[in-house]
Amino acid sequence: MLILGLTGSIGMGKSTTAKLFEEAGVPVYDADATVHKVYEGEAVPAVEAAFPGTTADGKVDRAKLSARVLGDSAAISRLESIVHPMLRSYHQKFLADAERSGAAVAVVDVPLLFETGGEKRVDAIVVVTTSPEIQRERILKRDDMTAEKLDAILARQMPDAEKRKRADFIVDTSLGLDPVRARIRDILEQVVKMPRRRI
Repeated sequence: MLILGLTGSIGMGKSTTAKLFEEAGVPVYDADATVHKVYEGEAVPAVEAAFPGTTADGKVDRAKLSARVLGDSAAISRLESIVHPMLRSYHQKFLADAERSGAAVAVVDVPLLFETGGEKRVDAIVVVTTSPEIQRERILKRDDMTAEKLDAILARQMPDAEKRKRADFIVDTSLGLDPVRARIRDILEQVVKMPRRRI
């Protein structure tokens, strides 16, 4: 089974692209959804101990936690050291289940794939992109988003141009869903001919 790493900066259309891979019959691991799951379960006591006051009603309050760690690299590292081992076990279970199901290709949707060294654990990389104007417009429509918060998030992410340089495949979401569906078909045809690359 080949593992495709799906990544892209905030607002590029990565979640939609992930859904279209699922629509094409490919198993998809959603790192963000898994974070939500651990923030409502096993991560709660450790996060509260490290960042008192950031949990409520047995869940991590993502807004409070984000306000506490954003822009503080030491705090982000501490949070990652709590959450990443938990996420790894979900990730490994997903891959084992996908392999058992006989899937030829599985997708792991990881926003910070390059930033966390995740490119070593996949066979090929798909980067989702759009124009900077469309990106900002999409993000600033979100309820809890401000221009300052967006700049802080973008500062943590590798620039889009650098991601595209490192990609095996690029999906441009500027022109709507049908071109993306066609591109996914094209990627799936090509990726099965590629050698396994992950370490």
